Parts: sequence; structure tokens; C-alpha cells
Amino acid sequence: MNAMITLWQSAVTFGTVIMFGALGEILTEKSGNLNLGTPGIMYLGSITSLIAAFLYENAVAEPVAWVGVLLSLLAGLLASTLGGLIYAFLTITLRANQNVTGLTLTIFGSGVANFFGGSLSNLAGGVGQISVATTSSGYRATTALANLGAVGKMFFSYGFLAYVAVILAILMSLFLNRTRQGLNLRAVGESPATADATGINVTWYKYLATCGGAAITGLGGVFYNMNYIRGSWSTDGTIEGLGWLALALVIFASWKSLNAIWGSYLFGILYWMYLYIGGLTRYSQELFKMLPYVVTIIVLVFTSMRKKKENLGPAALGLSYFREER
Repeated sequence: MNAMITLWQSAVTFGTVIMFGALGEILTEKSGNLNLGTPGIMYLGSITSLIAAFLYENAVAEPVAWVGVLLSLLAGLLASTLGGLIYAFLTITLRANQNVTGLTLTIFGSGVANFFGGSLSNLAGGVGQISVATTSSGYRATTALANLGAVGKMFFSYGFLAYVAVILAILMSLFLNRTRQGLNLRAVGESPATADATGINVTWYKYLATCGGAAITGLGGVFYNMNYIRGSWSTDGTIEGLGWLALALVIFASWKSLNAIWGSYLFGILYWMYLYIGGLTRYSQELFKMLPYVVTIIVLVFTSMRKKKENLGPAALGLSYFREER
């Protein structure tokens, strides 16, 4: 029983990181923009939140957790939104290739994060010495409900961002399916020329969806730093791997935010399952880590064979819109 609870807790923590990335990308792709810069944006959110928390905790004698949380959260949101704005300007205004721009943004975000991560390590006294324990404790704080035995451990033993991710997924589903603005956004992603002809400001919706999606994606980087690795910095490239997994989750969830909730937790279970199976070699453990990607490929093949429109992405996904060609 304890092993199952531990596996579930690991899956939720792991899944929350990629859920934020997937939700941000779903919102972006609903506008027709394919942003492969998700890992880079997560890097930006991660490093800027860490910098803000580190500078704050080293500037005051007795740092307060909620102040560190607020400053790091704002820094992460601003940096990731800026990353989305850069992508939007290049692909919407300048009509650059979306695939190339997204991949470039990933490389840029990774380079910026590792450069400043190394600088922070030097300031902290060496590799592995960075710690923002006070701010991290604020992110990981739980309520008294966490003490309610097995139920408390399974459902109430996580920081507030884990619940924010679920709430965002529900709100996004309501927005896309029940509001006029959400339906307009979906129309832009399906046929920007038709949407433009009906009076919808295509450029405005694409900018808002791309920047808003990037801000949500950045929260995945913040959660990774403050919850997943408890307020430190790692150069092992895990964030980039989680970013690509978030992109896979978008396909697995069929571009539906509610599916991203259970899909992210399933990915977490599949990813960490090898720890609870005895007799595995190091090589077989790596095979188990591939399971989320294998499942995504299977789902992609299955949905492509069924050819149900509601399980496919927006029709104009990845295509730049030229109004003159309308």
C-alpha cells in the first residue's frame, strides 16, 4: 500500500510539470500556432523564478516564504510570457517558419538557463550549493488535510501549484467550449481566413493565445524548480525532456485540456513504475522510461486510423496566415 501511495505521489508531482506544459501548448495550438519552444519556455520560467528567489533570500536576514513565492512566481510568468511574445512576433508578424522558430526558442531558453544557472552556482559557492529552501517550502506547503491517512497522502500532500494545474485545465475546457472568445479562438485555429472574414481579429487572438500559453507553460518550469527538485538547480537536461514529454501529452490528450489531467498522471505512473518492479537492470529501466512516448505513438496511430475530427489538431496548425491570400 505504501509503495502504491509513493508511486502515486511521484506521478502527480511529475505529471504536474508536464501538465502545465501541455495546457500552455494546447491553448497555443488552438490558435493555429505550433510552438516547439515549450522546453525553452519552461527553462526560462524555471531559471528566472530561481534567480528571483535566490536574490531575495540572500538580500534579507529572515526571508518570508510567501514573499519569495510571489517574487519568483511573477519572475517566472514574466520571463515565459516574454518567450511567448518573441515567438509570436517572429511567427505571426514576421511570418517566420513556426517549426524552426520553436526549436530555436528551445535552444535559446536552454542556453540562457544554463548560463545563469552556472552563474548562480558560482555565487552560491559551487555546483550543488544553490538553495532557496524558504521559498521552496512555501511552494510545497500543505494543509492539515495531508494528515488524513492514505487519503490525505494521495490527494492533499502537494503544493498549491499542483491544484492550480487541475483548476486551469477545467477552466480552459470551459473557456474553449462554452465562451464566445474560446469559440473564436478555435475558429482562428481551424480556418483563420474564414474567421477573419467574419470580423474576428486573427492576429490579436493568436498573440493572446501564444503569450498566455507560454505563461502557463512557464509555470511548469517554476513547479519543476520549486517542487520537483526543491529549490535547487540541475544541469542534467531534465527540463528539456519534460518539455518534449509535454508536447507528446498534447497529442495524447487529443488537444483537450481535461484529458491532460489524467494523461499527465498516467505518464507519471508509466515513467516511475520501474522503481517499484524488482529485478530490473539499468538498461531495462531506461526502456520503462520510454513508455510514455510509446503510448503516445500508439494513441497517435489509433486516432489517425479512426480519423475522427474531434481527436485531431486544428486544421491550420503550423501554417502562417497571409491575409492577402484570403
